[in-house]
Amino acid sequence: MASEDGDYLLISGIKHYKFCRRRWALVHIEQQWAENALTTDGHLMHETVHDSGFTEKRGSLLLSRGMPVKSESLKLSGICDMVELIKTPDGVTISGRPDKYLIYPVEYKRGRPDERGADAWHLCAQVLCLEEMFATDIPEGAIYYGETRKRMIIPITDELRNEVRAAVYEMHEILKRGHTPRVKPQKACRNCSIREICNPSIMSRGSVRDYIKEVLNDN
Repeated sequence: MASEDGDYLLISGIKHYKFCRRRWALVHIEQQWAENALTTDGHLMHETVHDSGFTEKRGSLLLSRGMPVKSESLKLSGICDMVELIKTPDGVTISGRPDKYLIYPVEYKRGRPDERGADAWHLCAQVLCLEEMFATDIPEGAIYYGETRKRMIIPITDELRNEVRAAVYEMHEILKRGHTPRVKPQKACRNCSIREICNPSIMSRGSVRDYIKEVLNDN
């Protein structure tokens, strides 16, 4: 699924892609979707954070919720849950503001820290867009987890940036071909919101050609 900008990918697809390339393709290419308790809970948390165009001031800190972001070089766009703008002489200029600010994105997630790194990819994609938009460097951001009620600081390393850029390029190629990849079933399939649509058990049965060959060899 591209964004309203035509050939732009949605940042929200980054986590799907890291979780499972097939899941991403089913949602963003074939545009199939199904809700389960986990995704519904996650949507409710984001609704409490997002308020597009709303900026709250707390002393020298500005909180911008639901900020639209875009990278022309990566053809990537989306919305940041929250961007903290920290007043500092070494920061960047923000349109309509007399001061300079350090840009610090904060992503909100419903559960616990993600061991597979999908949340870090999501945050890094936002950082790449923000850096391009504001011509600045953002060395870190944070992810707030609803279950632990704590922030996790995520360093935006060169390795992480390269991983996300490579994934975005792959996503563009898959989208261009309109191809839904095959993947091996895994434990995480049990909690996937599109399990019934995906039918992961079929993936382990091999191709039709292999099945026909097996039947012929048995006869």
